[in-house]
Amino acid sequence: MDFDFETVSDTPDVEPVELWQSQCFITQNPYHDLLKDALRKLIYADAASGPSAIKSEVGVLAKGNLQESELDFLARDNDDIQTLNVLFTDLLNTVASEVNHGFWPEDAQADAQITESWYHITQNGGFHDAHSHPNCSWCGIYYLDVGATNFAHRNGINRFYDPRINADHYLDAGSQYLNGTGVWDLEPVDGQIVIFPSYLKHSALPYFGQPDRLVIAFNAQVGLI
Repeated sequence: MDFDFETVSDTPDVEPVELWQSQCFITQNPYHDLLKDALRKLIYADAASGPSAIKSEVGVLAKGNLQESELDFLARDNDDIQTLNVLFTDLLNTVASEVNHGFWPEDAQADAQITESWYHITQNGGFHDAHSHPNCSWCGIYYLDVGATNFAHRNGINRFYDPRINADHYLDAGSQYLNGTGVWDLEPVDGQIVIFPSYLKHSALPYFGQPDRLVIAFNAQVGLI
């Protein structure tokens, strides 16, 4: 059998396969300018209503120079808060449907439930050590007021950590791309909402500035209807 070597390429096609991605989603609150002032007043009034800075009593030693609410903030009976609750729930349903396309029954619809929610008032020198969120599948951070946060100086930003625990067990020229993705630093913007998988470790790096840094965060579980 004759073989035409001129038709054979010396360079075979190589197909890249992306494995085990950690998908995060970023958007803006379309109602931010309308809600910001009212939410600030609610948060400061609530923070002043009790003696404990960390009302949730969760991870107290991992937090410094910040105030945190109990874990029911988005469940409170207030029109502005409920506007956020509906917005975040709709976003969670969209995200869960997007990433689970092909894994759910064809006619299934997402039914996200925000199970925990809280605010942080981060003051000068405040921080939150690296952690992840148990008992939920998706989490979110809403930047109500970034204050004096500065991305260039990594002042008060959120940092996310590579979940591939053993990715850097051996480093040479062939694995430099792994070492370059050990962290992802997010540049926060007023009104920004970040939704991320609950297993993804993250921290709030130390914040220095006189205006407080205000965020609202939430955890969610997702069912099907």
